[in-house]
Amino acid sequence: MRTHTPFTCTVVLVTASLLGAAGCAGTDSGGDSAAAAPRTVKPVAGCGAGGWTDPADLAPDRKPARCDKGAPAAQLLAKKRKITVATGTVSAEYVAPLQVAVAKGEFAKEGLDVELKVLPTPDALPLLAKGDVDAQWAAPEAAVMNGINGGFDIKWVAGNFSPDPTSKSGLWVRLKDGESADHVEMAGRKMGTMIGKGSVIAYPMDTSLKKHGGGLDKISFQQLGSADVLTALQNGGVDSAWLLDPIWRKVDGDKKYAFLGGQPVGEPLGGLLFGPTLLDKDPDAGVAFLRAYVRTVNTYFAGDYKSDPAFVAELAKLMKTDEATLRSTPSMRMDWEIRKGTTDRLQKAYADSGVSKGAPVPEAKAVDRAMYSEAVGHKP
Repeated sequence: MRTHTPFTCTVVLVTASLLGAAGCAGTDSGGDSAAAAPRTVKPVAGCGAGGWTDPADLAPDRKPARCDKGAPAAQLLAKKRKITVATGTVSAEYVAPLQVAVAKGEFAKEGLDVELKVLPTPDALPLLAKGDVDAQWAAPEAAVMNGINGGFDIKWVAGNFSPDPTSKSGLWVRLKDGESADHVEMAGRKMGTMIGKGSVIAYPMDTSLKKHGGGLDKISFQQLGSADVLTALQNGGVDSAWLLDPIWRKVDGDKKYAFLGGQPVGEPLGGLLFGPTLLDKDPDAGVAFLRAYVRTVNTYFAGDYKSDPAFVAELAKLMKTDEATLRSTPSMRMDWEIRKGTTDRLQKAYADSGVSKGAPVPEAKAVDRAMYSEAVGHKP
């Protein structure tokens, strides 16, 4: 378990546009210390055995960890903290738990003033490493792993979601004569995607391609805008594409196209990244953030949250999308836990696509489950 140096002063953060750094008397800038005592983990009401699952359990039908509604209870920090979270978008459904936590005051109950700042991952990553932003809602993409290899103090501290088994968000192909979903030759195809080779989607994409004679090293990519991917697939500009929710609905049922696979069920591929501020300087705020996030999932996203029309209407307003579009795809399985070996599998895909640099980063250097463990009262 990671040990942390206590840090109690108020953290004042400057937005990324100012690129400022906060000053604080008495700050310990030494990071982890040999003299620092391990953090105390206490049982948490409402979070029993179901609040934790074995990270080694990779079963697709694994039920995500859950506590009771409203648990874990808030623990107001002695001093208010301002936390800036970088995210690539605020309109995607996987960001909804953070938006709901802000809107419902779950962060505020912990003494946290949280701002969601829209920044592309490449721009946000160095700011996170420097402490100019405190957290990033993203994924352990190739750039993140390369940054950790280069000395960045960044860790993946919580998951976000895995898809519903009925979702068909993922790899779609336009079938040639004689082909079917069970028999498609992918080698030599051109794939349209708004996601580069260094994205976490490279891992499930590589898995699906290899089932059909392909692989990331056997296809060519054409990077397109989000509005152009489907159009290029339909007009022949590309012959395969990675289609996200709810875009795949446009080709589902059309016999000219086949779905070959998507993100593994039960395995989150992204979520929350912490930099040195919340990992080392102010872990109390880091745990408080995770506690609010976990409580939000348990309270509002515990099951089929789209079965509640009022909540769907609220989500649509937060996401600035229409309710019909939101209802057209199944509820995501929101999941704060991180599966064992995910970063190893991701890095294998990055190596296959030629975007990784240096030796693979060991999981222990890239992943920290200690904070969400503490939030639910699980002792390792």
